[in-house]
Amino acid sequence: MAVLEFENVSKSFGEGAKRTDVLKDINLKVEEGEFLVLLGFSGTGKTTLINLMAGLETPTKGKITYRGSPITGPGPERGVIFQNYSLMPWLTVNGNVSLAVDTMFPNLTKASRADKVAHYVKMVGLSHAATRRPAELSGGMRQRVNVARALAMDPEILLLDEPLSALDALTRANLADEIERIWDADKKTCVLITNDVDEAILLADRIIALNPDGTLGEQFAVSIPRPRDRGDMNHHEGFKKLRAEITKHLMTVGIEAKVEGSRSLPNVTAIHNIPKAQADVKAKQSQRIDRYLEFSQLHKIYPTPKGPLTVVEDFDLKVDKGEFISLIGHSGCGKSTVLTMAAGLNDVSKGVINLDGRGVVGADPERAVVFQSPNLFPWLTAKENVAIGVDKVYPRASQAERQDVVEYYLERVGLADSMDKEASSMSNGMKQRVGIARAFALSPKLLLLDEPFGMLDSLTRWELQEVLMEVWDRTKVTAICVTHDVDEAILLADRVVMMTNGPQATIGKIVDVDLPRPRSRKALLEHPDYYAYRQDVLDFLEEYEHGAKPKPKSAKAIAAE
Repeated sequence: MAVLEFENVSKSFGEGAKRTDVLKDINLKVEEGEFLVLLGFSGTGKTTLINLMAGLETPTKGKITYRGSPITGPGPERGVIFQNYSLMPWLTVNGNVSLAVDTMFPNLTKASRADKVAHYVKMVGLSHAATRRPAELSGGMRQRVNVARALAMDPEILLLDEPLSALDALTRANLADEIERIWDADKKTCVLITNDVDEAILLADRIIALNPDGTLGEQFAVSIPRPRDRGDMNHHEGFKKLRAEITKHLMTVGIEAKVEGSRSLPNVTAIHNIPKAQADVKAKQSQRIDRYLEFSQLHKIYPTPKGPLTVVEDFDLKVDKGEFISLIGHSGCGKSTVLTMAAGLNDVSKGVINLDGRGVVGADPERAVVFQSPNLFPWLTAKENVAIGVDKVYPRASQAERQDVVEYYLERVGLADSMDKEASSMSNGMKQRVGIARAFALSPKLLLLDEPFGMLDSLTRWELQEVLMEVWDRTKVTAICVTHDVDEAILLADRVVMMTNGPQATIGKIVDVDLPRPRSRKALLEHPDYYAYRQDVLDFLEEYEHGAKPKPKSAKAIAAE
């Protein structure tokens, strides 16, 4: 008999015209000791499904049973770990875990309950922080307390609702390994909601994709032997095959076929692309160059009470017109510093940046920036947010032509039906689409992207990467994208430029990505060279992991490669 079973379950919210159908006709059995992963895009009903399992929601139609008995509300046999930590801020780590132990084991002696608390705190690796309060803990440590508290309830089944999504990549990987270790030790039944395909494959016995219409999609059995090592997955044929199959399915059902659109781009020229305007602007240290964009002996030095601190040192890079560069490295390696200097938002301490024959000095719409947070005016519509920049850079265009530019790019990023929607009512993904449209609409000479998808879940990131590639393929604007995502770096770039750890960070290695364009994630995962490029970047990042500072190669040696 299944531990947990859904029979023809549907869930709707609202009534009449305001009714929203979230889940439809769900038939699902979760087996004893199974690690089941539910995978899907935002809005596919993943959280609603886990809330129904937990008894926090009741189905509109159908029946949900736990070991044959109907679920009528929450129960201690079903432990839930949410995305948010929900810790008591005035209690220590031990105190937060004690809440669960005291509830479940009220008849034990005080000493026995303390031993149990210590056991679960140790299980998640927080014995050293047992007396700290949540405000003194990192996000990853707070989520570990949440895991320990759920385990202390000694549930028969663990329900995990995207518990790792708010964490950085390294902490996320470590905590995923921790969850697998706990599951393997106790063989508890686990149901995990995630939007990360690699995480799903590493943890699951079975993966079920959710469709956008609220139905269950394709199921994938994961037969890769355990323990599964994250590093080995890049060479494992079974992993690569499964990764490609799941990706292909999700891209097919979750990212709709692109609409070509009815709007065309008017024949207008941005002010920074008018030859006279360009000739009129002279900059210090400007010189003719043999490449469209050149970083020459670039340094960034900050004054500190202990003396000058060199963050970036001898950054040398030449970029052809229309080339797409990915800049990757560990946190603190100066990636964003280089980008903000190229944008003119951060002064160059030493060296020069030349773009199209003249030095970069100060901010200019010829260099458009897309940040991690799009910084829209919340009271303005998508159209009005994009129009602010367009009105400035096309002074010779008519109002109708400028409006056409705005609408063309909003349509290109998939917002044809949301142009008049205020930014305050948009999702993060929609806001970032507006940010991308705004940058392209400036017709820049250089597009600078600073972790533009870093705040988004994995599958929304995929969607916007496809949007970015499609629009870039039409414009062929010279672009630099700062990212920490290896797959994103390879997917987007002609060259991946890897930076050494800071301070005194510089270019450590450059990989030429000779993969066909136009690119799609589905096609690249099936390309025979893709995983070789991926390994090249992973090897470099591993060499510089945890702040290591191997001696970087000379610029001459890097160029020779």
